[in-house]
Amino acid sequence: MKTSDFHYELPPELIAQTPLQRRDASRLMQLNKITGAIAHRHFYELPTLLREGDCLVLNDSRVLPARLFGRRLTGGAVEVVLLRDRGDGVWECLTRPGRKTKTGTQLFFGDDTLSAVVEDEIEGGNRLIRFHYDGIFLEALERLGKMPLPPYIHEELGDAERYQTVYSRVTGSAAAPTAGLHFTKALLREIENSGVIVKYVTLHVGLGTFRPVKAENIEDHEMHAEYCEIPEETAAAVSSAKTEGRRVVSVGTTSCRTLESRALEDGAVKSFSGFTNAFIYPGYRFKCVDALITNFHLPESTLLMLVSALAGRENILHAYEEAVRERYRFFSFGDAMLIE
Repeated sequence: MKTSDFHYELPPELIAQTPLQRRDASRLMQLNKITGAIAHRHFYELPTLLREGDCLVLNDSRVLPARLFGRRLTGGAVEVVLLRDRGDGVWECLTRPGRKTKTGTQLFFGDDTLSAVVEDEIEGGNRLIRFHYDGIFLEALERLGKMPLPPYIHEELGDAERYQTVYSRVTGSAAAPTAGLHFTKALLREIENSGVIVKYVTLHVGLGTFRPVKAENIEDHEMHAEYCEIPEETAAAVSSAKTEGRRVVSVGTTSCRTLESRALEDGAVKSFSGFTNAFIYPGYRFKCVDALITNFHLPESTLLMLVSALAGRENILHAYEEAVRERYRFFSFGDAMLIE
C-alpha cells in the first residue's frame, strides 16, 4: 500500500489548539469495525459503552517537561528537546539550531545550575548530550523545562497538567499518550464500578510519533523504537480475558502497540520490559486487542495506518470524512473515537 492511500483533507481550524475545560466533555465517535456504522456520543458516556468483564488497558507514562531553552558558551540561544535517556547522565536530544550544536559545544540552562556538553552527533541529526547538575535531574527538569507540545499546536498551554493523563505515573515520554487525556478520576472509578477491569502498561512516547512517513510504500517505512513495559499483573489480566472470551480494550495506539508486541497467537501476553518498534498497518492480524479508544490522527501517519488495520482503511477514511463534516476536533487536544 502507498502512503498516499491514507491521505484525507482536514480544515486547519479543526486542529484543536487547547484542551476542553472538562476532560470528559469531548465528543466520542463510536465506530463498528465490521460494518462501519457510526454513532456520535460524548466521552462521559464511555461507562455505558464498555461491557462488564472488559479489560481496559491504559498507558501510565508521564510526559517529561523535556523542552529546555538555554544558551551556548558563546551566548547564542539554543533549544534542546530530550528524546531518550541513554544512562549515566547522557540523553539523546533534538537541538535547534543544529548547526550550532556540534560535538564539544557547552550548553547552560536557567541559572546555570544545569549545564551540558554535546558528546556526539548521531544518525538522523540528533545529539548525545551529557548533562551536569546538582541533586535530582528530574527536579531540575520540572523547574526549567517546558512541555514539548506537538508542532501543530501553536498556543501556549496554561496548565502543564492538561498534557498529562490523570493516571500518569512513570516519567519518560516526550509526548502525551493523548487518548488518555479524556479520562477523569471520577470516570475511571465509574468504569471500574461497572465491572470493567482496569490495568496499565507503560510506553514512553517518542517524538518519532510526529515524524511523517516519507517512504512511498508503507512497507518501506522504518518505525522508531520506544521503551515499554507490561507488568505481570496486567499480563495475567489480559491473558485471562482472552481465555474467557472477554474483550481487551486498549486506550490509545501506544497501549495497543505494547500489547500486540508481546501477544501470543491465542491473544495472551507475557510480562515484558524493553523496546518495541512494532509497525501495524492494514494486513496485520490483531491477536490481543479487540477494541480501541483513540484520538483522530494526522493524514498519512503511522497512527492512522494502525487504526486502519483494526477497522479497515475505507471504514476509517469514511469515519474521518464524517468527523470533518460534524466538526469534530482533531489531534492531541481533540475528540476521541471508540473502535469496536
